[in-house]
Amino acid sequence: MARSFSFAKNSLFWQVAIAGIILDQISKLWVSQAIDPVGTTWPLWSGVFHFTYVLNTGAAFSAFRGGAGWLKWLSLAVSVGLIIFAGKVSLRKLEQLGYGCILAGAVGNGIDRFLFGHVIDFVDFRLINFPIFNLADVSINIGIAALLWASFFPVSSRKTE
Repeated sequence: MARSFSFAKNSLFWQVAIAGIILDQISKLWVSQAIDPVGTTWPLWSGVFHFTYVLNTGAAFSAFRGGAGWLKWLSLAVSVGLIIFAGKVSLRKLEQLGYGCILAGAVGNGIDRFLFGHVIDFVDFRLINFPIFNLADVSINIGIAALLWASFFPVSSRKTE
């Protein structure tokens, strides 16, 4: 028997996804308007934490540089798959948080790839020489951490909504 799709299922998933997309897009808009031109850096804690405006044509942390063409389709496929999944399956709260964060990151960076052919990265931890990233990347990593936590510490039954 096929499960019916409903936006009423997994309300936390939808709330997290929508809030994450909005925060990501607002932060990128702010960076593109406040920190110009590309390559400009604002030290918040000199040598440790900066906002640095860069355009990334690759994936998270600049992996697959120049791969925006196929990455936009991957973002779309992941997004559609998560939307269908969350509309059909009842998830525990931690799973909703995890999948919602992953959807927010995939949609946030996907929007940029489809519209501009790149994403805006700006979070720059220089103390550990970490690649520059954005809030969509953070959201995806929070989502993965939440899903790992949920898989290592499962409860006996799924919550139904």
